[in-house]
Amino acid sequence: MAEGPEHTLVIIPARMASTRLPGKPLADIGGEPMIVRVARQATRAAVGRVAVATDSREIADAVEAAGFEAVMTRADHPSGSDRVFEAAMKMDPEARARVILNVQGDIPAIEPEAIRKSALPLLTSAADLATLAVEISDEAEKTNPSIVKVIGTPIGEGLLRALYFTRANAPYGDGPLYHHIGLYAWRRPALERFVALPPSPLERRESLEQLRALENGMRIDVAIVDSVPLGVDTPADLERARQILAAK
Repeated sequence: MAEGPEHTLVIIPARMASTRLPGKPLADIGGEPMIVRVARQATRAAVGRVAVATDSREIADAVEAAGFEAVMTRADHPSGSDRVFEAAMKMDPEARARVILNVQGDIPAIEPEAIRKSALPLLTSAADLATLAVEISDEAEKTNPSIVKVIGTPIGEGLLRALYFTRANAPYGDGPLYHHIGLYAWRRPALERFVALPPSPLERRESLEQLRALENGMRIDVAIVDSVPLGVDTPADLERARQILAAK
């Protein structure tokens, strides 16, 4: 871990307002809410203090009943990054934590090792934030706009420096394409700067928040992992997650 567990916060943003899957964080998977499963995996990663950041008392109650920490945040945040930063300020007002991990609350099958790996690029570079990607093997994913691709230049074994993120099929020509996984490890000053910036032109065009960082000169490094954890956005995704986790 970039700074050690005592200097790291792992924050999972969660809200009830999902248009495609209402009440998503509390969806039952194997007898417990999805958000609790994510909190458990984040805790197993053993990289720092774990908390769920939410504006829902119902979510907070479920998290706390399972023995995990919840932090209440405002309801009007435009993004998960803003919610994560508010929670970090409440959890650590003296700014002792130098690294803040934003783990999405809708990836119940996320492996602890992937969470640990997300911050590894911060050990070896001057990156402002780090994230994950996996090489695309399914040809259909290359042209699917719901699959976000990271375009980057290699900087080491299993590492890229991100140059762009897009929903298009890119870059052109022979070579691997990489599926971006939306899990971020921030240096605290970088996150503080990011949430103070207005949405950027390419961010608005692609509907990709991370482009705001690139458009404002921030460096994003990417660790390559072996597989994409299933994200739950629809009832079909939820059923698939239940099947995958039931088999484990």
